[in-house]
Amino acid sequence: MVAIIGHRGAAGTFPENTMVSFIACEKLGADGIELDVQLSKDGEIVVIHDETINRTTNGKGYVKDYTLSELKQFDASYKFKGQFDNCTIPTLREVFEWAQGNNFSVNVELKNDKLEYHGLEERVINLIRSFEMENRVVLSSFNHKSMLKFTLMAPDIETAVLYNKRNKEPWKIAEDYKARAIHPNYRIITDDLIEKTLKYNVAVRPYTVNDAKIMKRLIDAKCSAIITDYPEMAFQLRGEILK
Repeated sequence: MVAIIGHRGAAGTFPENTMVSFIACEKLGADGIELDVQLSKDGEIVVIHDETINRTTNGKGYVKDYTLSELKQFDASYKFKGQFDNCTIPTLREVFEWAQGNNFSVNVELKNDKLEYHGLEERVINLIRSFEMENRVVLSSFNHKSMLKFTLMAPDIETAVLYNKRNKEPWKIAEDYKARAIHPNYRIITDDLIEKTLKYNVAVRPYTVNDAKIMKRLIDAKCSAIITDYPEMAFQLRGEILK
């Protein structure tokens, strides 16, 4: 069955990359969540997409220039105009603590393709091990060398290469970097390429699929999962198709 992964939680209707958004995914029929991580000034693994806090909070500046306690002072739901109380930037530890109460998969995307976060890979692996999440986590990044580093350091944890440029043989990207999955932009993956890639035992999880027609096509194509801002829509469509 095609899994439904909530992109930054249920980012279409909730503040992205927040505990409120992740918790909503449970009610909306998702099978897992996707989130983004970076390091704070004091080396904490924080969940936020952009290298700066400008777009998603009421603050300004780079994530790396704030300590965790400073980052916690900002409102991560300010664009939702008071709909959610005390909505802060979470840590990956907080997410894993919450995940102990469910069976969700957690796709951890490292935002290390623009800024180099020294020690990020090691810290993420140590946290995964401390929560015994090895079989529930997929690590991904546009920094393919980082994914190779992960595989060499922790071959038991699944890695996936993110990419957004057309490729006639996408399974080879996974092979080159010893990844078990590809996470392509949905616009550049065809049904034929999905079928061929799966035959090489490489999982295919397109992102960010928010259109019902495209969701239906990808579910019919039996890709491994779809990553979407609207898990509720995907859940309903999957149910209709599988009737």
